[in-house]
Amino acid sequence: MMDPENTGNGVEEAPGCDDEDLEFCDEESVASSVDTTTEEMFLDGLDPVLDQPKIDLHEKETDLQKRKRPRLSSTSSFSEGGDMEDGGDNQSLPDVPSKERWHNANEADVEPPCILFAPIETPGPKNVPCICSSPLQFFKLFFSKSVLQGIVGHTNVYGTKCKDKTGKRWLYISHQDFKSFIAVVIYMGLFKCSSLKDYWSESLYSSLPFPAQVMSYREFLMISNALHLSNTSEDEKNDMKKGTSSYEKLGKIKSMYLEIRDACKNYFHPFQNITIDERMVMSQARTELRECSKSKPASRGYKLFALSDCTTGYTWDFFIYEGKSRAPQTQRLSYESVMSLVDENYLGDGYKLFLDKYFTSPGLFSDLLLKKIWACGPIWANRKGFPEAAVNKLQRNDPRGTVRWIRENELLFVEWQDVQKVQMCSTFHKAYGGDTVKRKVNDKDGSRTLADIPIPAAVLDYKRTMSALDPSNRITAHYRTLHKPKKWYQCFFYHFLDIAINNAFILQELMAKERNTKALTRKAFMEMLIEELTEIVQKGSQKKISTSAQPSTPSPAPPSDTPFFHRPRYIAQDSSIGRRRCKLCSQKTPIVCETCSVALCFQPKRDCFGEWHERGPL
Repeated sequence: MMDPENTGNGVEEAPGCDDEDLEFCDEESVASSVDTTTEEMFLDGLDPVLDQPKIDLHEKETDLQKRKRPRLSSTSSFSEGGDMEDGGDNQSLPDVPSKERWHNANEADVEPPCILFAPIETPGPKNVPCICSSPLQFFKLFFSKSVLQGIVGHTNVYGTKCKDKTGKRWLYISHQDFKSFIAVVIYMGLFKCSSLKDYWSESLYSSLPFPAQVMSYREFLMISNALHLSNTSEDEKNDMKKGTSSYEKLGKIKSMYLEIRDACKNYFHPFQNITIDERMVMSQARTELRECSKSKPASRGYKLFALSDCTTGYTWDFFIYEGKSRAPQTQRLSYESVMSLVDENYLGDGYKLFLDKYFTSPGLFSDLLLKKIWACGPIWANRKGFPEAAVNKLQRNDPRGTVRWIRENELLFVEWQDVQKVQMCSTFHKAYGGDTVKRKVNDKDGSRTLADIPIPAAVLDYKRTMSALDPSNRITAHYRTLHKPKKWYQCFFYHFLDIAINNAFILQELMAKERNTKALTRKAFMEMLIEELTEIVQKGSQKKISTSAQPSTPSPAPPSDTPFFHRPRYIAQDSSIGRRRCKLCSQKTPIVCETCSVALCFQPKRDCFGEWHERGPL
């Protein structure tokens, strides 16, 4: 294996992957993680600034001096509770623990604040046209006709350019061809096979008729390999700017990226409970945008931060992490990602934000209160700002249901003993409100029985809110697992497709409720969307594919609905005159298809006539 060559900023350069189907090479720059303590903490879902290891103040001075301090990046800093310069030599000891004690559940806490919910707009669907009723109409709110036509045009240009390098001919795809391609990708999310070829298997026992009816395996691979989202000439200009501040890392997806974000905000306004989650877009491509996170199912890929509505699961806004070079230098990533997505000028006041351990910090929660945004989430015990008080602190051997809490102004910190210790931080909960939950506990005789144990309000509210979200709605995940796109921008296209389909389904549910009609289930919505994308008309138990659902060919295209009425004829009575160029091999031929008016070779060794018409229905 070739050893990667490291650059000054820890970025490795490696050759891009060869595209076997298009027979060309698309090289991208390569990045890999630097083996430091900071990177290890990042991979484990920790913040390298906030999640510093606790130092025992009672430790002897000699042992403290021998302790190896973690190495931090020279560019990272924070401003919560005082500025701190990074670097092991400049790291100071933590403050002396506060004399404040942890309180029991039976000790009274102050009443939670009265939250006034004042959104900018009425929560729920907005600006949705009255004619929207079918799944395809809701889907087009996010994947509009102009977006699809743009992708088709860029793909045709890119495919032609790549095929010209090999001397082969690119078969142009139409708008309907691309819609059929999307339908097959969605279909693969509903019916899972072990390999991509299995969807076009002719086996008597395991064949699936639908994909072969829509398009051939060859054409499907052709579209998936040549899929392109941007102008190739603009890409070349942008590539020349690499290494400069004007270089656009997201140039190949920028147009579609911005349109999807705008569409998500335009047709929905979040309800009161919202959340921000970190997503990983799985990819085999190796670029400088690629990240690694051990805590995610897709451990290697591209990082996104998304703001979603907890009530419906609607993705309202998101942004793509572009790497350290573009990250703000004054704040850590977890802080900046939350503050950039939670914009009170677009949302309003009184929102409740639920976060996971990666984002939760006392400094962030205090700054969110200045925006009139309330927050709640689990917190690491070693995170900066977590109470250092040791008096009456929760112990490991305390029984299940034991509650300890401490309040520092508007911030409430709660510890609760379940199977493991749970720490929470909140700005809008009371320490304990008398809630209980059923758990198995040990009796005096050693047996385990089901009993009601106390649970803090912050823990209960967090569990109820976050359990309503279903992060597994990744429609194209199975296809990406089988196909493994080699281009990083193709991976983002499939994630944008996931967002569009999921948001379209949610809007359909909400609009059906407003209109007092029955909403489609997720499976029924997907099946109907596939039918509408391929223009399948269902008549009784039989299905037929319309002419527009067939793969297109260079104009004029052969009519696929009349496969048995294509008749060859001579252009002139004398075969030596009136010869025309064949549409497939470009050689001269005296034969033309009477139905299609297309010149085609019709010889035993060069049967372009048969190949041309077979490619139509395929």
